[in-house]
Amino acid sequence: MQTAAKGEQGLLRGVWTFYRDGFRNMVLGRTLWKIIFLKLLIMFAVLKVFFFPNFLQENFHNDRERAEHVLENLLRR
Repeated sequence: MQTAAKGEQGLLRGVWTFYRDGFRNMVLGRTLWKIIFLKLLIMFAVLKVFFFPNFLQENFHNDRERAEHVLENLLRR
């Protein structure tokens, strides 16, 4: 049983070392990861504010009204 745990630790350590060394040696990859992170930030932070308003917060004043609205729409379908 202990040998299986040691084998898993060795595998996890090998995978970790592989990715760690790969990211350390990246030159172009770091720039690409920065671009990916920037695009995700724009998609989830900026676009959410402008295109996905909080409908329940704006149209219902308390939690009970919000809950009734959600329940009504879930049961209607």
